[in-house]
Amino acid sequence: MIEPEHPQLSIARQCDLLGLPRATYYYQATGESVANLQLMRRLDEQYTQTPYYGTRRMTAWLRSQGYAVHRKRVTRLLRTMGLEAIYPKPHTSQAHPTHRVSPYLLRGVPITRVNQVWSTDITYIRLHGGFVYLVAVMDWFSRYVLSWAVSITMDVWFCLEALEQALGVATPDIFNSDQGAQFTSLEFTGRLAAAGIQISMDGRGRALDNVCVERLWRTVKYEEVSSNSRL
Repeated sequence: MIEPEHPQLSIARQCDLLGLPRATYYYQATGESVANLQLMRRLDEQYTQTPYYGTRRMTAWLRSQGYAVHRKRVTRLLRTMGLEAIYPKPHTSQAHPTHRVSPYLLRGVPITRVNQVWSTDITYIRLHGGFVYLVAVMDWFSRYVLSWAVSITMDVWFCLEALEQALGVATPDIFNSDQGAQFTSLEFTGRLAAAGIQISMDGRGRALDNVCVERLWRTVKYEEVSSNSRL
């Protein structure tokens, strides 16, 4: 909008009329240094191999390659390149307004033995023609995956299938889940109550309450499924 050759209005007057600082008009963007361009090339190559690496792991990898970099620098360069680690996004589980929600029973509770606490969660895996949904039941102490099931729909029955498989192995004291409609349904909570299991549910917006299974999904989806799909 600035016309440097305007016959009546100087550049200073035009900037004043537009509310634009003259320094902004005269500013010339400087490119990245040679060192940063080299880092960006290495980051881009590594991101192609491991798109699930966040800034911490990218920084550690660069340091292992002999680059003395700070995490803030790596964060800025990745942001400049428009690269972001692949990780689970929210809203994979939706609550049902009429289902009863149980309190979270594990705050401050030490996990000291197998079958003290189990937990479950659902994730999705993207396919060319849509999605499939994966549910798993995990023991908190051993991190052992007791059972899993796959479905093309988000109904409760494949969650019950995984639960029945796990209960065929052992019975926990406490079973923890999020507040998704599958886990608050009468079918699911009724099966837990029939087995004499205490029901625990995460609070809203508290993904770390079920961090064991969340970390499992990150490994399965982004270090196994995504990596193998590029081969």
